[in-house]
Amino acid sequence: MKHLIKSLLTIIISLTFSNCSSQQQDYFKPKEVYKSDDLIIIQIAENAFQHISYKQTNDFGNVPCNGLIVRNSNETIVFDTPTNDNTSEELIKWIKDSLHCKINAVIPTHFHDDCLGGLNAFDKNIIPSYANFKTIELATKNKLAVPKNGFSDSLILKVGVETIIAQYFGEGHTKDNIVGYYPKENILFGGCLIKELDASKGYLGDANTAAWSGTVEKIKKQYPDIKIVVPGHGEHGNKSLLDYTINLFRAQ
Repeated sequence: MKHLIKSLLTIIISLTFSNCSSQQQDYFKPKEVYKSDDLIIIQIAENAFQHISYKQTNDFGNVPCNGLIVRNSNETIVFDTPTNDNTSEELIKWIKDSLHCKINAVIPTHFHDDCLGGLNAFDKNIIPSYANFKTIELATKNKLAVPKNGFSDSLILKVGVETIIAQYFGEGHTKDNIVGYYPKENILFGGCLIKELDASKGYLGDANTAAWSGTVEKIKKQYPDIKIVVPGHGEHGNKSLLDYTINLFRAQ
């Protein structure tokens, strides 16, 4: 009987330790790793970094605009450029000098300049750019910097030994908005399709508000294991940002 009790205690202690170790591995405290007047970079996971640049607007003031860097095996992929070429050069330099990584690609998530305003800097550094064909069409029409490579519904690219997925789920903030997903760390870059908690509806000049909620519902269904969500503006969070966005644009 004593041997049985001892064995059971050993199993319980082992399971408890295993559980704690798993929780510690899953938990990552975000930290600011770079800051200048024009650019902030926050590490939000072991191999993911939120970059923040600024855009001066008439209606909303000086707006912070997010992008995402994901990393694996000394390679990175960037979702959305900073808002201008100078800040994009700053970001590219930081990735090369501080992360010691190559940039495999940059992926603007829609045609507004808070997503591709710094694309010329990436072109200058011979970094391939990829976007939805709709984004290329709208960027061309609006005389903006134009991504070099297009795709229709989804794109899978290698970063180190891992992959990222860029995918179009439907209209919302714009006709062309896509999202980026990094399965290794279950991180979704929602871009301006996804709102931070308590955000307003924001700029709707190119929006399809009737389709918006349904588009985000498709994303939620496609990626049930999401742990971190980075919106186009404001603070990152978890899946609650998807629910907030769905409810914000749901037909009353």
